Amino acid sequence: MTTTPNRSRSVAGRVAIVTGAASGMGRATAMLLAKEGARVAVTDLDIAGCQTVAAACGDGARAYALDVSDADAIAQVVAQVAADFGGIDILVNNAGISSFCALEDDAYEETWHRALAVMLTAQQRMVRAALPHLRKSDAARIVNVASTEGLGATPGDTPYVAAKSGVVGLTRGLAVDLGPEAITVNCICPGPIRTAMTDAVPDEHKVIYAKRRTALKRYGDPEEVAHVTLSLVLPAASYITGAVIPVDGGLMARNA
Repeated sequence: MTTTPNRSRSVAGRVAIVTGAASGMGRATAMLLAKEGARVAVTDLDIAGCQTVAAACGDGARAYALDVSDADAIAQVVAQVAADFGGIDILVNNAGISSFCALEDDAYEETWHRALAVMLTAQQRMVRAALPHLRKSDAARIVNVASTEGLGATPGDTPYVAAKSGVVGLTRGLAVDLGPEAITVNCICPGPIRTAMTDAVPDEHKVIYAKRRTALKRYGDPEEVAHVTLSLVLPAASYITGAVIPVDGGLMARNA
């Protein structure tokens, strides 16, 4: 009779890096991981925001200023996190920007390069920088945050769609490459979520959109995305890799 391994459903004591953690889904993820006992590196361009989140997370969290479009900064911050915490077990690539831009717009080329730098290139750089430390963990977990825009498209959003579609492909490729080392790599695709990116959308328009497009008839909250991330980074989530999971209230399930 085969003995079933005892796989923990706790992240207590694990070290997690969360990018874009000063607000929105990143903040919710950092705070949830800390609540569950993880030690969290809260990273973002907004260092004041990071410090506020880290303080709310408690003694097990630290704030780090990080521009994920800067390769040198990634290398320095990841190395510092590993030194400060004694290793890295979990990486959550969450940092993102809005990049709506029409093809004919003079700013299109700049917007395109910025979108890919922040939301795609940065993710592989974070993984590569963290990999030597993740390899020392007995339950290494990577979660890349994409979007339902990586599964479909909204008009006028090609830089964002391209970046997020790339994240889906990157996740699958990394899962295959790192699977033999028992490092899992999964992707979350949030749909309409109440974050700073959607603050500009009037509430009445949010209601109309959600009722028309989602099965649950509402926008989601950042904490609802964070709970899916938590599920994927548990030591017990050892046979889930290469998954692309919409967290979208049923948006992708609807035909009309």
